Amino acid sequence: MVYKIIILFTLLCVTTAQAQRVQQTLPSKTRILFLLDGSGSMLAGWGNTNRITAAKELLTELVDSLKSNDQLELALRAYGHLYRRHSQNCRDTRLEVGFGKNNHDQIINKLKMIDPKGTTPIAYSLEQSANDFPSAPGYRNIIIIITDGIESCDGDPCAVSLALQKKGIFLKPFIIGIGMGKEYKDQFKCIGEYYDAKDIQSFQKALSKAVSTTLDKTTASVELLDINNAPKETNVNVSFVNNFTKEPAFDFVHYRDTQGRPDSVVLDPVLTYDVVVNTLPPVIKRNVNLTPGKHNVITIKSPQGGLSIKQRGATAYGSGVKALIRQKNSAHLVHAHDINTNQQYLVGEYDIEVLTIPRRHFKNISVEQDKTTSISLPDPGILNINNSAAGYGSIYEIKPSGEQEWVYNLPHDQSRVTLAIQPGNYKIVFRVDRAPGSKYTAIKTVTIEEGRSVVVKLFD
Repeated sequence: MVYKIIILFTLLCVTTAQAQRVQQTLPSKTRILFLLDGSGSMLAGWGNTNRITAAKELLTELVDSLKSNDQLELALRAYGHLYRRHSQNCRDTRLEVGFGKNNHDQIINKLKMIDPKGTTPIAYSLEQSANDFPSAPGYRNIIIIITDGIESCDGDPCAVSLALQKKGIFLKPFIIGIGMGKEYKDQFKCIGEYYDAKDIQSFQKALSKAVSTTLDKTTASVELLDINNAPKETNVNVSFVNNFTKEPAFDFVHYRDTQGRPDSVVLDPVLTYDVVVNTLPPVIKRNVNLTPGKHNVITIKSPQGGLSIKQRGATAYGSGVKALIRQKNSAHLVHAHDINTNQQYLVGEYDIEVLTIPRRHFKNISVEQDKTTSISLPDPGILNINNSAAGYGSIYEIKPSGEQEWVYNLPHDQSRVTLAIQPGNYKIVFRVDRAPGSKYTAIKTVTIEEGRSVVVKLFD
């Protein structure tokens, strides 16, 4: 018996460990494609040299410094370097060195041979770069664009970049603008992350930052704050959504240890995130940029309380009853709440519409921090309508003011109807299908009591 218990315990531990192992991890390897502008404008002077010379020298230094990183593969594509500007060749791009191990010297040698000549087909070059990345999984794919000008071939680099990111070809590109000025940022931000390199020093800094952002391990924790700004909320699904593509990048269920500390997750700092706390309704913190190589703490206020809607006889409605939850004075649906369940909502006021027959409305219901607000509905009664023949008719609720409100249309192909309905006073208006005129309409009133059944015969 002891051996059986030990075996059972061991199997349970193994099963639990397998179920709880980390499910979402970043790829361990990275590919970086350098997309270098070789258009004629790169011959313009820049400091004590020209733009292309400075770019090639600093890129050479960077590539050489990355030789020791066995988790990284590099490639080089250039554009505008094959045809003279007067030809306006908008397909002037070529992969000069493909991805591979230990190809650093090959890239360095190829950089020396690039001679600026032509135009600036950024969109077409980006499109072609999709073929540069091998299909083998387990890699993060990065593009670093080095340019001194905007698209000159009527292409749409923004659309191309977005489409390729959505396909998972590469992550958000880095664009380093050489001697262009910050005014070009708006034209490049739709492509990716733009760095303005006004001089050689800032170019070197931008290049280094793009690479370190790509390679540095970055972690984050999310602090969910209650109504008093205390970090106490937890056990909520949190989504990190790619702000650029609007696609989910990382999901987890928030956790705190026994000391109330949230755990950390490893995230990709290349992306900008919208952090969605999936409360009801959700709380969204937009445009979150992580500091690469560091632990980032993201604070989001998301105070919650409970709401319980009760009705003992809800099963009389067959599949049960739902309540439509909306924030106060809002038409937007927050949740379809199952009756006889307790659900957490953000602290605030709500308008509630319970889908009984007839519907019941509750206005300005408060949900408070760490408390449960309860709403109770009376049990329905059962209305049995019997008639000698099928026909057309409706049920109206008679309000205390004497006004009537439509509740339910009787099925015209049935002579007998059984209906769960809330306590109250009602009027039934009905005409048999074969009756020769509206003057044969029958009208009957009935009072429904909680938990009681009543039979109505429209034509005796």
